[in-house]
Amino acid sequence: MVAYVIGLGKSGIAAARLLKQQGFEVVVSDRGTTVLESLQQDLTSEGIRVELGQAFEPDATTMQQIVVSPGVPWDLPGLIKARAQGIDTLGEMELAWRALQTSRKKNSRKKNSRENRGEGSSDPVPWVGITGTNGKTTTTALIAAIFQAAGFQAPACGNIGYAACEVALNPPPDWVIAELSSYQIEAAASLAPKIGVWTTFTPDHLSRHKTLENYYRIKAHLLKQSQYQILNGDDPYLRSQADQWQRACWTSVAGKATLLGDVEQGAYVEAGWAIAQGEAIVPVAALPMVGTHNQQNLLMAVLVARIAGIEKEAIAQAVLNFPGVAHRLESICTWHSIDFINDSKATNYDAAEVGLSAVSAPVILIAGGEAKDGDDAGWLKRIQAKAAWVLLIGSAALAFAARLEEAGYTQYEIVETMERAVERGAALGQTLGAKVVLLSPACASFDQYANFEQRGDHFRRLCLERLNV
Repeated sequence: MVAYVIGLGKSGIAAARLLKQQGFEVVVSDRGTTVLESLQQDLTSEGIRVELGQAFEPDATTMQQIVVSPGVPWDLPGLIKARAQGIDTLGEMELAWRALQTSRKKNSRKKNSRENRGEGSSDPVPWVGITGTNGKTTTTALIAAIFQAAGFQAPACGNIGYAACEVALNPPPDWVIAELSSYQIEAAASLAPKIGVWTTFTPDHLSRHKTLENYYRIKAHLLKQSQYQILNGDDPYLRSQADQWQRACWTSVAGKATLLGDVEQGAYVEAGWAIAQGEAIVPVAALPMVGTHNQQNLLMAVLVARIAGIEKEAIAQAVLNFPGVAHRLESICTWHSIDFINDSKATNYDAAEVGLSAVSAPVILIAGGEAKDGDDAGWLKRIQAKAAWVLLIGSAALAFAARLEEAGYTQYEIVETMERAVERGAALGQTLGAKVVLLSPACASFDQYANFEQRGDHFRRLCLERLNV
């Protein structure tokens, strides 16, 4: 049996190793060349063949299975042809799901869980699947932290932590906590979480998914496959679609009166407490992260934990000790009373608007990178309300400058690079009495960096080195 993996990133490598473990003859293909040669050598030594610099062409006579990394478009002509030829074509996340459904984990009772599966019982590994335009990384990390505090082996995977196939390579865990992008969902037809979470929905990835309706349909598929559904009732788009989600549990930071669905099954904020399924669980102030959007993330995580049967004492302890998420409103340092904050994960207008809303004004904003399609009206209004100055970097700088001018905002300059942005941000921060220098790009990173993590790491390093803190 021959399995063909497209993409030599973290997910593709994990998929190749899992397929090898399952007894396949494995070939990995990637359009890259020289920078991947060391990986090629490593995998070749494991008995996995690697083909570099070659375009993919399916062949039903030699390929029994094709596994696609998340960055590979599902509508790639070669993949369309492969599906037409009847070749089993799936994403890395689907491969992990299938593997973990055939692996069975003996589950013992956990001291911090109300759930009694029965000593020595064995069940397929349950999943929590988290999707959404924004907020899913923080929510995923917090859910994993709560489950782990309750004594479960519950790794975070997908867009955060491990590749899903890395989890499947090891002995089965108690739970899988998976952050799922639209790219991963569209290539995972049978993935059916025990608990599905939808954090937010705004336009994003339209260059790949073409229409907002298609983007919505892909994400909705994950929730419709889930045994339990949790939706953010404060998200305007999700709230407008409430009639489609009759069995969903809803959340709201605005209180019980605004909660959709069965109030006794949802979660809301009341008198400073996160209330889930009618019970006060933890003060929202216990979460050491700013912004009402993080209170919403907290509600969704708490509700997941309660549905899974985790006791509120374990939830409260995990929330109190939660360190936050790198690159999402991450505090780097304070210099001359100015806070430098890394929000590199804000790769679209809505996420960047949330970032600006969460910090104290006046702000020196660093924005730009590789621009995405989307509605920038709310982001521009937030800039006008909170930013003392905007520093523009990357390939979007000229276009962003034009949009700021059209909005009547002239306190900006094009600095092009992160080095200049940090130096200029520090100087302007002192001159203008800013409270925060915020990297919140509203853009992808691929014009200057391999990913948003590398961009945020560069910002962090520059702040610590050049400001001598």
